[in-house]
Amino acid sequence: MRKVSTGFVYFFGALGGLLFGYDTGVISGAILFIQKQMHLGSWQQGWVVSAVLLGAVLGAAIIGPSSDRFGRRKLLLLSAIIFFVGALGSAFSPEFWTLIVSRIILGMAVGAASALIPTYLAELSPADKRGTMSSLFQLMVMTGILFAYITNYSFAGMYTGWRWMLGFAAIPAALLFLGGLVLPESPRFLVKMGHIDTAREVLDTMNKHDTKAVDRELTQIQEQAKIVSGGWTELFSKMVRPSLIIGLGLAIFQQVMGCNTVLYYAPTIFTDVGFGVNAALLAHIGIGIFNVIVTAVAVMIMDKVDRKKMLIYGAIGMAVSLFVMSFGMKFSGGSHAAAIISVIALTIYIAFFSATWGPVMWVMIGEVFPLNIRGLGNSFSSVINWGANMVVSLTFPSLLDFFGTGSLFIGYGVLCLFAIWFVHAKVFETRNRSLEEIEATLRAKAGEPETAHATK
Repeated sequence: MRKVSTGFVYFFGALGGLLFGYDTGVISGAILFIQKQMHLGSWQQGWVVSAVLLGAVLGAAIIGPSSDRFGRRKLLLLSAIIFFVGALGSAFSPEFWTLIVSRIILGMAVGAASALIPTYLAELSPADKRGTMSSLFQLMVMTGILFAYITNYSFAGMYTGWRWMLGFAAIPAALLFLGGLVLPESPRFLVKMGHIDTAREVLDTMNKHDTKAVDRELTQIQEQAKIVSGGWTELFSKMVRPSLIIGLGLAIFQQVMGCNTVLYYAPTIFTDVGFGVNAALLAHIGIGIFNVIVTAVAVMIMDKVDRKKMLIYGAIGMAVSLFVMSFGMKFSGGSHAAAIISVIALTIYIAFFSATWGPVMWVMIGEVFPLNIRGLGNSFSSVINWGANMVVSLTFPSLLDFFGTGSLFIGYGVLCLFAIWFVHAKVFETRNRSLEEIEATLRAKAGEPETAHATK
């Protein structure tokens, strides 16, 4: 193993999150210009935005499970290459269909990153720091979104500015590839492949040379690694069912509460309530800065506050903000004050999301699945998340035309209330528990002995 610092590992491990955020967030400003130059209707606009999400479903479904076979690091490098190709393809697209295909390719890297990185960071991190380190992914996502907003504003005055907006992602993609060349492999994957000494070196680095912690964690990993890698049968088994319900439920609710409609369409919403294009893009930057600050706070408290509490209070805050925003939007046409209230409520809404559901969902799907199907379980949850994201984002422009801004967000607020019930009834706590302890609890609840699936 190459000697690298823990900070280097965590930064480059989470850098895919920056690309994830940039490539999903940049379209919010670019679509204002693409729509005019390519003369797009509502459904075509929806497809330009959602093509990345269709690709993300494919990437999470194909590349994610492959990490159980080829390792997290190799697939991270492959994702960086796909990011690079998709970004340049989008920037040089001459017409609508080439743009769609390029954004689907780009989306495959986004989906792969969403499935790979939470697992990779969770498997590298000590139990008492796992929430903080895994939530770095969401911090990088929000940082990427902020960079996208700044880039959108910077190139807004150029006729071909949207091409620069989309192509700029090639730079961090190249950095991710270069950093990935020296990243260590997950110690859990190394043990699974029989590379015990290398796994010990990685654990020694990540635990800052705490020999007792390394020995304890390595012993736990070796015990769990004796379990045969599972497939779809194991994923839907009685033992894994509580984890699957959590993974799928959190993945769906994170999207149907409307978070990404704001991330992707905020400038469109701002122009609808009376802002000019430049003012809308500038306001978007303000929201992006606020999001990064809030997410940074969430990273700092992630291992100090129970995950369930963060999800419940986050959903309450989001619901209240959406109802206030809907009220403001109903009257924004005739009132500047109502338009300002809408923007403030929108900002508070996305702040609650960034502090809770944004990072916690990705942290938890990296924690709840047993080792033998962790890549498959994380990938499947990511597929469902991106599928829900695609449906919400694809239908949003048409629903906005049909219902109007005021009424539409009331529906998203009601779904926040359903999310509160789901978390209270179906989600178990994972904070300050090792991945092996979580798995042992699942087996105990299902009445399975520890060695039920061990190799003979």
